[in-house]
Amino acid sequence: MLKNPLKPNFKTEFLPIFLVLLGFALSIFFINTFPEQVAIHWNLAGEPDGFSNKYSAALMIPFITLGMYLLLTFLPIIDPKKDRYKEFSKFYNYFKVIIIFFMIFIYIISGFNNLGYNLPIEKITPISVGALFVLIGFYIKKIKMNWFMGIKTPWTLSSEKVWDKTHKFSGKVFVVSGFLLALTAFVEGKYKLPIFVLALFLIIFSVTIYSYYIYAKELKGKK
Repeated sequence: MLKNPLKPNFKTEFLPIFLVLLGFALSIFFINTFPEQVAIHWNLAGEPDGFSNKYSAALMIPFITLGMYLLLTFLPIIDPKKDRYKEFSKFYNYFKVIIIFFMIFIYIISGFNNLGYNLPIEKITPISVGALFVLIGFYIKKIKMNWFMGIKTPWTLSSEKVWDKTHKFSGKVFVVSGFLLALTAFVEGKYKLPIFVLALFLIIFSVTIYSYYIYAKELKGKK
């Protein structure tokens, strides 16, 4: 029988399950209060540019959070490196709560925005995303080599040393990128997109290039 290396229990699962159930409870409220057409996406200026019917809008996020909860809880069972999860199980459980909380928080903000509360979603969203990235940055260095979570490039998956150094470096990149994303809430419209692109560039390209650099350096040292 396959065993879950995270050993879920009431203490670790109560909060994420509560948040998932909260999402479904809110969906009932929103179905009964939403207008027929609901905004589900906003551009960087905070203007709605994507719409759906009230049923899809009310149920989409709760089902996504449920799916995320199930994936994060059970994927480690089939990970060939599942024994490594016990080395960062505390962070893994924190991450599960943080990501589900973030989804429900955005769901609440967007939901009440559709009910006419005119919340400044163009400020709340980038600040929230930025805070999420900063939190991830503080903890990502704790992740040990596995197949489902972390920075997975051909080079990090080829060497424990490259994995550890890349994740330590990535923590700093995520923190910087998080602050950049939060900054877009306070700058003029023409600066929002360049800053947003810079933040994504730092995360995607600098981490990838760094992992290759460390791998090549390690390979050279073995010759």
